[in-house]
Amino acid sequence: MHVAILGNGITGVTAALRLRALQPDWRITMVSGESTYPYSRPALMYIYMGHMGYQETKLYEDKVWSEQRIELKRGWVARIAEGALHFVGGEELGFDRLLIATGAVPNKFGWPGQDLNGVQGFYSLMDLKRLYAASEGAQRGVIVGGGLIGLELAEMLHSRGIAVSLLVREPSYWSNILPPEESAMVNAEIFAAGMDLRLGQELDEVLDDGRGRAKGVRTKAGAEIEAQIVGLTAGVSPNKAIAEASGIACGRGVLVDRALRTQTDNVWAAGDCAEIETGAERNWIQQVWYTGKAQGKLAAESIAGQSVSYAPGIWFNSAKFLDLEYQTYGEVPTQGGTSIVAQANGRLLRLVHKDGRLIGLNAMGTRIRHRVVEGWIRDGRELDDVIAHLADAAFDPEFYRALGEDLVPALQQQVHGVGSH
Repeated sequence: MHVAILGNGITGVTAALRLRALQPDWRITMVSGESTYPYSRPALMYIYMGHMGYQETKLYEDKVWSEQRIELKRGWVARIAEGALHFVGGEELGFDRLLIATGAVPNKFGWPGQDLNGVQGFYSLMDLKRLYAASEGAQRGVIVGGGLIGLELAEMLHSRGIAVSLLVREPSYWSNILPPEESAMVNAEIFAAGMDLRLGQELDEVLDDGRGRAKGVRTKAGAEIEAQIVGLTAGVSPNKAIAEASGIACGRGVLVDRALRTQTDNVWAAGDCAEIETGAERNWIQQVWYTGKAQGKLAAESIAGQSVSYAPGIWFNSAKFLDLEYQTYGEVPTQGGTSIVAQANGRLLRLVHKDGRLIGLNAMGTRIRHRVVEGWIRDGRELDDVIAHLADAAFDPEFYRALGEDLVPALQQQVHGVGSH
């Protein structure tokens, strides 16, 4: 039995190693046009900023793949047909079973000038190479979009002394995801770093310098901003191009059932590229690191013949907005839902509840313990009980002190009906 895995991100890597554990005698080949060895995609920014080298971003030592008898094939795949991967250049690789784990691609919305030199997203090693080239002699950059990748790219340019403007169409940073108080904290962090944050502004056109390179942007309000680098970071979409070109059923992503099987025999899909059909009003597309890992593991089990069904579990995400830590758990609506919130000294805790029981939590300005909070939500703990045991989730001493001095009293006051939010 030969299993080919198209993609060597966290989903493909997890699938390959899990499959080897389940099927010691099968042949496994992991295919990527981007890199021979798997690496940590979130670490790309640290390569650019000089904190890490490429070798330090590899997920495992090189010898692991030969020890695990997992073949690494470098090459770009043009299409999938007749039980084989067909590479650009004409080479073929046959398979018995295939996992598509091609990740995501940055969104483009047909902006004039979006394909000029100096205009790019930031997702891959190729993007990093393009950014190095674009940074030579650049004095200004414009970042289009108000998400996590946009602020990372802004921080990267800022670290090299390149002035940055951020165009955000929402009235506050990431306000389509964050409740107002959390979004305001991110705004303040960006302004404190000396960046030019332009809220309620949309890109209309990338301006051409007459030689095929970006020289700036024009907003829909008519403002022109000089820029030699334009970062397009208005989200990502499932990378379904190869699957779609090969006649594999796709919607927003590559369509799969809960066992991550596509509608094509002997083909599975998982991770950022997959759209899991739920039978409900909206299918699942999950594009964070831990869901990619979870889906990779389950896909391997499905390919190996186990009876499995994907369940997303309690939602979790974490990030840093410059120096501002952010963690979110469970259900936290954009407007905060039915919640209580306490904020002091650069830290914030939001407890979202239903009938007095915890269903979601946001933490800003600190790190808290994942397993503790996940347990509270899974158990439906009452707010009084959560507040009484908040110290169990404390990760750093300063936060522990802040709990007793500021956050816990404010939360207790709200629970008991004074100034409920």
